[in-house]
Amino acid sequence: MVKMVASGEKQQGHRSGIYKQKNKGHKHGKHRTKGEIERENKGRVSVTALTKKQRKEQKKMDRRHKANQLRRNKKDMVLTEKRRLGSRDGPPHLVAVVSLHAGVDAGAITKLLRGEGAGGVVHQERCVSGISDSFGLILPRFKQRFTFLSYSTSEMHSLLDVAKIADSLVFVLDSTEGWDSYGDYCLSCLFAQGLPSHALVCQGLTDLPVKKRVESRRALSKITEVRFPDARLFPLDSEQDATLLLRHLGTQRQRKLGFRSRRSHLLGQHVTFTPNSPAEGTGGGPTGLGTLCVSGYVRGRPLRVDRLVHISGHGDFQLSQIDAPSDPLPLNLTPRPAKPGKGGDVDMLDGDENEAPVRVLMTADPSCRESLQTEAEVDPMDGEQTWPTETELLEAEEARKKKRVMKVPKGTSDYQASWIVDDNEEENGETDEESSDDDDDDMMDEAMDGEDDENNSQDLGSCCGEEDEEEEEEEEEVCSTERAGADQRYDEHMDEAAEEEGLKRYREARANEMFPDEVDTPLDAAARIRFQRYRGLKSFRSSPWDPMENLPLNYSRIFQFQSFERTRHRILAEAAAEEEGAMVGWYVTLHITDVPFSVMESVQSGNPLVLVSLLPHEQKMSVMHVLVRRHPSNTEPIKSKEELVFHCGFRRFRASPIFSQHTSADKHKMERFLRPDAPTVVSVYAPITFSPAGVLLFKQRAADGIQDLVATGSLLSCDPQRVVLKRIVLSGHPFKINRRSAVVRYMFFNRDDIMWFKPVELRTKWGRRGHIKEVLGTHGHMKCVFDNQLRSQDTVLMNLYKRVYPRWTYDPYVPLPLPWVKREGTVEIDDLDME
Repeated sequence: MVKMVASGEKQQGHRSGIYKQKNKGHKHGKHRTKGEIERENKGRVSVTALTKKQRKEQKKMDRRHKANQLRRNKKDMVLTEKRRLGSRDGPPHLVAVVSLHAGVDAGAITKLLRGEGAGGVVHQERCVSGISDSFGLILPRFKQRFTFLSYSTSEMHSLLDVAKIADSLVFVLDSTEGWDSYGDYCLSCLFAQGLPSHALVCQGLTDLPVKKRVESRRALSKITEVRFPDARLFPLDSEQDATLLLRHLGTQRQRKLGFRSRRSHLLGQHVTFTPNSPAEGTGGGPTGLGTLCVSGYVRGRPLRVDRLVHISGHGDFQLSQIDAPSDPLPLNLTPRPAKPGKGGDVDMLDGDENEAPVRVLMTADPSCRESLQTEAEVDPMDGEQTWPTETELLEAEEARKKKRVMKVPKGTSDYQASWIVDDNEEENGETDEESSDDDDDDMMDEAMDGEDDENNSQDLGSCCGEEDEEEEEEEEEVCSTERAGADQRYDEHMDEAAEEEGLKRYREARANEMFPDEVDTPLDAAARIRFQRYRGLKSFRSSPWDPMENLPLNYSRIFQFQSFERTRHRILAEAAAEEEGAMVGWYVTLHITDVPFSVMESVQSGNPLVLVSLLPHEQKMSVMHVLVRRHPSNTEPIKSKEELVFHCGFRRFRASPIFSQHTSADKHKMERFLRPDAPTVVSVYAPITFSPAGVLLFKQRAADGIQDLVATGSLLSCDPQRVVLKRIVLSGHPFKINRRSAVVRYMFFNRDDIMWFKPVELRTKWGRRGHIKEVLGTHGHMKCVFDNQLRSQDTVLMNLYKRVYPRWTYDPYVPLPLPWVKREGTVEIDDLDME
């Protein structure tokens, strides 16, 4: 039967069951449809102006053509720069001849190169002021001109200065040994500073028998491939060999050095000095100031008259004007009529025969040229308290609203809560950084000297107890009669003061390596007074440290960039696009004002004069950071804040730096000694220098004044806000050990010190962490709680930190070093001496 539905009842709709088919939604590419966008915009029109530059998509062939054009333009630029060097439009090719062995003569090389058989014409003898063995050479066959200079390697400063501006170096090797120990030392310095294009030359191969020449040359190549893996060895015994060498020097690929290619520089070829009149300066005479006129070829970048110039080893000066005298080494050649039976000769048009008037190219404008100010003006009232401004009041009100909430005891007011500090905050007491550092070092020295004296006395007592006194006396008498003369001759060359200082430094370095940063708590002074500038950190990586807190007075004398990297990129880009001033290749005369007569005395004594134009801000003082590595030839301990000699780019100065670890964090741990196995950051007060630039660190021996190379590296940054923290570690011994707690002693020796350092976290050498819970008695015992049970052989440690700064000992005048002598690192000792 069919059930009929009444007209008054409403029929129910169909309900889908659990097995109803559900189709997937349409995948429209995860973007909105046009209709959805129109519904959301509701008639609003989008902005037509683009806020970001739209990248134009190019086709495949267009991209390929663009890459080919860029490659071709770069190749043409390199070829143009290469062809300009030594040609009519560029400066002469500057070649320095360096001997790497005491048994070779660099003068014989230059004598062979200036010979007529080499195809060149010597146009100017002694063309470089201060260097006697220098001459200008013109090769009409190659349409090139060279300037050769041979300088003794005994004076390291002059050798490095010449290598900074030389286009090519010719290394003269011995035919059997290659180079000696001093030659290897010179190569280490040159490689660290930046080695330009070079060539290896040896003499004496033709003197050997024919059968031994190939073997000797193969043995010499095996020696040189350690330093020069791809270099070619040129025998130089005839004029034909000299011609091949000149062709190689003129066509070889030039190596770019970043610190000189971005700055204008020149080598003084003619130098004169004119003393100031009494009305102009401090009075004439040999001790007064004067105007130094330096003539030379402009290299690197165009030279501007309003920029400061730096004379290596003497300081920064200002220019008054730039003149354009006649070129002493012209390339305009007029051939003579050929004589019968002889080849064509060449006549040189000398500048003296056709004397041209000196033209003034440009004169300095006093309102536009750079200032000689190196330090910021210190305002003694700058740190005084003043009434806050409206902006400062608004900032304080916003900071009060954003203050963090923390739990405080019941009944504590807002004013009282503001004085509650965290575990990682300690107050600083002293303000004299240098006295605190010296006290730390003195205390450490006394503690370590005391331990060494006790150990030595124990060793001496044990030895005396084991050996018989009578046998020892007999052995001493026999040894004294046999070796009295030898010992006396050996002791004549011994410096007892230097030996004692070296032993003290060696013991400090060994103690710091065995027990890093550990310091003994003083018994005669309160620890809270002795270490009041130190504070504890919950985490060295993440705990905050304000870089503007408690800055020393020297920080008011330096300059700081808001963004050093952005300023460096801008200045280097402007220098690369510079097209004003004396162009590269021009022979000019620079008038340098207010120069001391000592610069002229240095030139007259035989030292080369190297001059470089400084970039903006490079005369101002700041905190420079250098990344260096310890040189393997030097193993003597180098302590932080010890005076070192820096060669940074074209500059040379003395300073006392501090060492720190090279990490990417915002805080960096100070190193007490220069580490031999890891890169180290050296921080020092020095003039600003824009990287890249090579850096060499020398240490002068106290006994004889010889400078040893201790580290090499490069410029890192200029950042006065780089936080360097000195860490000290206080150690204690667990006296009674329980499951989670222990009684620790020997870390402090009175109750007040324990209460002062109670918020600082403790750690152990086995990895346990804890804190001080309560004080036990009045003699320095304390109950500490740890995260796990301690071991009986464990040691409880407390880390304390304070910020340290370099010492202001910058001195731009470095004394000339004595000839280098290899330091003997080991001494052979017989078994009898050991006993």
